[in-house]
Amino acid sequence: MQKTIFETPVVNTLMRGFSLLTLRLMGWRTDGLTPEQIAGYSRYVLIAAPHTSNWDFPITLMVCFALRLRVYWMAKSSLFTWPIGWLSRWLGGIPIDRSASNNTVQNTINAFAKRERLAVIVAPEGTRGKVTHWKTGFYHIAHGANVPIALAFLDFKRKTGGIGCMFHTTGDITVDMVEIQRFYSGVTGKNSDQFDASAVKRK
Repeated sequence: MQKTIFETPVVNTLMRGFSLLTLRLMGWRTDGLTPEQIAGYSRYVLIAAPHTSNWDFPITLMVCFALRLRVYWMAKSSLFTWPIGWLSRWLGGIPIDRSASNNTVQNTINAFAKRERLAVIVAPEGTRGKVTHWKTGFYHIAHGANVPIALAFLDFKRKTGGIGCMFHTTGDITVDMVEIQRFYSGVTGKNSDQFDASAVKRK
């Protein structure tokens, strides 16, 4: 994987200052695990929910800078074509070809096996539209790679974002998904009518 903005010291420091200032001006704050607590985990899958608007991405990036995270995120391959492809990769993007039959889950597990430090963001909803099913690829990646799941959130009602806790999978996906979705039951997305954790089923 190429070097990203999170691994460019000078730019990273500048972006962290910009992010902290911008979040403050927007009335946002971070909550949950501190940067020091998160630093104790060198490898994890980070899920960000709810995902209901285009605002989620820039705010998530600013929260990542504020918490001193070094993350990669997955997105559809069309975001990695000219003229913004280089920017998407520099921001930590990993292109995913949704039309291909390649095994994204196994490829990501393999990537974890090769690295002592890796954090990958996965949006379990897979879309910013109304959600009735969560994709469970993130769970299989975490369990297969034996890494925890960072339960990250953006609560537009409280204007708060962060990582609530590190969740360790048991292998019982039915029980674990209930616990994970319970965590998000009180979180409000920007378009609140598009996300109800209690109604989301796994897919």
